[in-house]
Amino acid sequence: MSLAPPPDPLVRAKTRPIKVGAAVPLDGAVPPVARRFALSPLNQRRWRNFKANRRGFWSFWIFSVLFLITLFAELIANDRPLLLKYDGKLYWPAVVSYSETTFGGDFETAADYRDPYLQKLIADKGGWMIWPPIRYRYDTHNLDLPTPAPSKPTWMLTEKECQPVVERKHLEGCRDLEYNWLGTDDQGRDVVARLIYGFRISVLFGLTLTLVSSVVGVAAGGIGGYFGGWTDLGFQRFIEIWTAIPSLYLLLILSSVLVPGFFVLLGILSLFSWVSLVGLVRAEFLRARNFEYVQAARALGVSNSVIMYRHLLPNALVATMTFLPFIVSNSVMTLTALDFLGFGLPPGSPSLGEMLSQAKGNIQAPWLGFTGFFSVAIMLSLLIFIGEAVRDAFDPRKTFG
Repeated sequence: MSLAPPPDPLVRAKTRPIKVGAAVPLDGAVPPVARRFALSPLNQRRWRNFKANRRGFWSFWIFSVLFLITLFAELIANDRPLLLKYDGKLYWPAVVSYSETTFGGDFETAADYRDPYLQKLIADKGGWMIWPPIRYRYDTHNLDLPTPAPSKPTWMLTEKECQPVVERKHLEGCRDLEYNWLGTDDQGRDVVARLIYGFRISVLFGLTLTLVSSVVGVAAGGIGGYFGGWTDLGFQRFIEIWTAIPSLYLLLILSSVLVPGFFVLLGILSLFSWVSLVGLVRAEFLRARNFEYVQAARALGVSNSVIMYRHLLPNALVATMTFLPFIVSNSVMTLTALDFLGFGLPPGSPSLGEMLSQAKGNIQAPWLGFTGFFSVAIMLSLLIFIGEAVRDAFDPRKTFG
């Protein structure tokens, strides 16, 4: 029995299927297909639908830029210099913590770069400092306020109000003071610095809570919807009992036992927030589990986990994606409300809710109320507009129409 010779490589190349619209060289050989990242036609239509909603599209970019800026809050608002030169050496106080003795001081404690004594020691060695645009952290207390805290924005002060500080620091006028662009709170902390750090914490908290809730909610809804029967029935009864627990009372009880913090609040709220997506995902899995391609996959012996992950989950995520921006906004508002009531982050933490609480207690300082209100309103408006654009992008009538 003779074996047939292997086919010629050129013949195999010629018999390879040719992509429609691809250029074919003159010698007839088909070049190798270059692999690169590209959106599928369906996702390209979704992206076009998203961009067609101009309000949501620009809200997405504005929100992304604001969030990206706040991620580098330590380089924008800090009571430590970005770069310092002392005795011919360079130091990075914004990143590395140095003791006072490093710059000729007497104590091993962390250096206070706003202290005139330390500034004089650095200047005597021919040193200099490059400060961030805002010379305050969220917890920096301004001890040289022209007026009692909460002090109004520096640009609103008169020369008469600035005179005591100007004379004490040997300056020429209000314009030489370190500016508090939006004033200070009732403890002398800069409002702009607390706004930047508070915005970052609120968005990170909302995104993290949304991610955790989505993973748990999608998994629970998918399992109940795919298997149905007693599994689905048990999940539904458990959810009914679980949602009947008053989450606010439980939060108050746990807050009295545990020290409130970012991860404590995240864990407590994650216990209840995952329920919001279960019904939607369950309905998608119930609808799709009897489709022909799912039955064909079962007949071929594909495991349930593979069917759920590769075939049913992508369809369920289409409907889930439209709700994510709204869940983020709801998570941010929940943290803001808890901070406003005093059950949120620890005292002293930068928080938009705590700023609103201070505005409520200091009616004579309208800059606190205006700053807190407009910050929350703008953030939530951007998230709502993004959610509307995402909803339009995944709308089947616009995608397949």
